[in-house]
Amino acid sequence: MMGNKLLGGKEVLGINRLEGPLLVVEGVGLAAYDEIVEVRGSDGQVRLGKVLEVSEETAVVEVFSGTSGLSVDATTVRFTGKTMEIPVSEEMLGRVFNSLAEPIDGLPQPIAEKYADINGQVINPTARVYPEEYLQTGISAIDVMNTLVVGQKLPVFSGAGLPHDRLVAQIVRQAKIGRPFNGDGNVIAERPEKFSIIFASMGVKHDVAAFFREEFSRSGALGRVAMFLNMADDPAIERLLTPRAALTLAEFLAFEKGHDVLVVLLDMTNYCEALRQISNKRGEVPARKGFPGYMYSDLASLYERTGRTKGSRGSITQLPALTMPNDDITHPVPDLTGYITEGQIVLGRSLFQQDVYPPISVLPSLSRLMKDGIGNEKTRADHPHLASQLYAAYAHVQDLRSLAAVIGEDELAVLDQRYLKFGQAFERRFLNQAYNEERSLERSMQIGWELLGYLPREELIRLSPEELDRYYQENHDPA
Repeated sequence: MMGNKLLGGKEVLGINRLEGPLLVVEGVGLAAYDEIVEVRGSDGQVRLGKVLEVSEETAVVEVFSGTSGLSVDATTVRFTGKTMEIPVSEEMLGRVFNSLAEPIDGLPQPIAEKYADINGQVINPTARVYPEEYLQTGISAIDVMNTLVVGQKLPVFSGAGLPHDRLVAQIVRQAKIGRPFNGDGNVIAERPEKFSIIFASMGVKHDVAAFFREEFSRSGALGRVAMFLNMADDPAIERLLTPRAALTLAEFLAFEKGHDVLVVLLDMTNYCEALRQISNKRGEVPARKGFPGYMYSDLASLYERTGRTKGSRGSITQLPALTMPNDDITHPVPDLTGYITEGQIVLGRSLFQQDVYPPISVLPSLSRLMKDGIGNEKTRADHPHLASQLYAAYAHVQDLRSLAAVIGEDELAVLDQRYLKFGQAFERRFLNQAYNEERSLERSMQIGWELLGYLPREELIRLSPEELDRYYQENHDPA
């Protein structure tokens, strides 16, 4: 056993090899995958780790805080026989934690109502309830064009330097369960609700983490937010634990306490980079761009911890955010995320360069569950048709801009020039809104109808005559 000494039970003195955050130990007996271990060095300090690989006699252990200072002969490894659990309670709302659910805000550890397995519980597909209730973000481009539905997983695809941090902070500050409409299109009074937000950051810089803490505290949103922060200089293995700890608390609040929970995960690209780093240390055969072949199933194990279940009033909605390297939407991280989730919100660099905030590109963006969460008695009956008409008109604007770049805008027909004016107004009035501006769904739809007034009525073929009679007012001066 290469010098390993079995001390009794599942405790071993001496290890075989150290490599980065990994250690290999023999003489284990029956270790289990994902089992938590306690690693004690010659200084007496105890570090936690988990089992990554097992065979009959050998186990590969990943140490959460790294293996610096450990020696081969003087390290003791004790196998606890259980997976990692974290304390969960409603008192964790309004608090800030690290990846292991330990408070880092200077306040005492909240009293635990229970200890929950960080790996979560698999939701039986037959027990799922189909998402059909919209979640209002206060952002026109999302609420009208790519509606987020309670129980949905809708990622934000961004690029380096784009303001996804501000967008995420604004959504956390403004998010609320949408108010239903009656048959006349009027808002019904809000229903009682327990709405909470779990915010998990992975591999972010200290100034970014400080921005979120200050923003949530300043706006008063922190009282309903539990924050899990993993910094860029923290060990990579802790980056893999952060979203699991956040989702464990979310499952407790949603399925045992009846909360509607919005889980924000930022930045999933950093999470996947940590996954690749650990995989390389383990000597695994890489797949696309060096990422492990199991990255799809690993991401699915996080994203699928979302939804609503029969017999539970609560729900979990996910809003993962990721940065696309080189703005490449075919990169493995956004590519696999898009396969697992129900759409994407894409931030556009060209809009950002035109000082449009938030720079949401509505054409490549998509919410696959939107159709089931809007319409009569959910939002307004004209909502689906309005969104479709705005999308079609803006898509035509992009074609006309390409044509105008060749022949010149003055050579376009009068109708085409009106479309171009509509496009400019759409970006400046509908997409663009101040960081501190929270728009109700009614206000966002009103702006959409005002913009359609820049086009002739006969062009609006996706709207019914009744809807046009009620809301349409032609405007011949889009400037």
